[in-house]
Amino acid sequence: MAGNMMFFHPKVPKITIKKLDLLSQKNKYPKMSAVEINKDTWLKWFESMLLMRKFEEKTGQLYGQQKIRGFCHLYIGQEAVVAGAISAMQKGDSMITTYRDHAHALALGVSADSIMAEMYGKATGCSKGKGGSMHMFSKEHNFYGGHAIVGGQIPLGAGVAFAEKYKGTDNVNICYMGDGAVRQGALNETFNMAMLWKLPVIFVCENNGYAMGTSVQRTTNMTDIYKIGLGFDMPCAPVDGMDPVAVHNAMDEAIQRARKGEGPTFLEMRTYRYRGHSMSDPAKYRTKEELEDYKAKDPVELARETILKEKYADQAWIEEVEAKVKATVDQAVKFAEESPWPDASELYKDVYVTENYPYVMD
Repeated sequence: MAGNMMFFHPKVPKITIKKLDLLSQKNKYPKMSAVEINKDTWLKWFESMLLMRKFEEKTGQLYGQQKIRGFCHLYIGQEAVVAGAISAMQKGDSMITTYRDHAHALALGVSADSIMAEMYGKATGCSKGKGGSMHMFSKEHNFYGGHAIVGGQIPLGAGVAFAEKYKGTDNVNICYMGDGAVRQGALNETFNMAMLWKLPVIFVCENNGYAMGTSVQRTTNMTDIYKIGLGFDMPCAPVDGMDPVAVHNAMDEAIQRARKGEGPTFLEMRTYRYRGHSMSDPAKYRTKEELEDYKAKDPVELARETILKEKYADQAWIEEVEAKVKATVDQAVKFAEESPWPDASELYKDVYVTENYPYVMD
């Protein structure tokens, strides 16, 4: 039989590769997008990113004082990836992300008080002190976490998008992941389903160069991570994640496509974290020169310089915002310090949907 074996070669259909025609790649500051970038946009970006930065810096200090325990991952350096997305979103849109989640919650409007209290493990935290740094949620602000399982949020983001499509809304979910998570099998299954059902979800890889302490080059042969989308015929593109303008335009284009029922997009935001993977990581796997090169592209300083150069505001306004942000962070620490610990009875709450669940209560 082996000598008579026949091999069949079916005709392979021609594949059309789709890639976003990003305005931000043609012109760093395009003339317009569906959601206009103007003076107010820059002012909001600066205040929002400065709050993220100062909040995270204070978080790092408090962790060193053992006020905050457990795992803790700072977002310092990556602020533009969130700020540029928020300015392209509308009320009703949602976010889901990794365990590096403080900045996303802040940008969506979750109060600094409740976020800091959550990291302290206090009852007044946004997750009642049960989630800590890595598991923050806010139903009110459409923030679906905060997920410690690497890549675990990817199918959940598609699920949120499916729910929006099922209900007939035009809301979009923004699903963030790290460069290490893209090698999880769940991503491939989710991408396939999201394209098949044309789900309104934007998959965003925050590629900061290192999955924990391992560089992208050491974990994959294909360092252009956005190209993963090509295997699913999914629109995809790389984006300068240090520039809120580039992020805004890429997100705006992807969101408009999703709202029109044209399905998902995969964006690789090329960004950088100035601190280690977590507070326990000294980041000795990279050079000081590399770190300084990225600090020269700092998104907070870009916003500050643009505002002053374009005369959107003066130095007095900058200082006023800096004082406002400092006061917000100081108040958050005070709130967390003075808040009560959760009662032991909270262990049995928020576990089952049914109240007075009759099993496993002892």
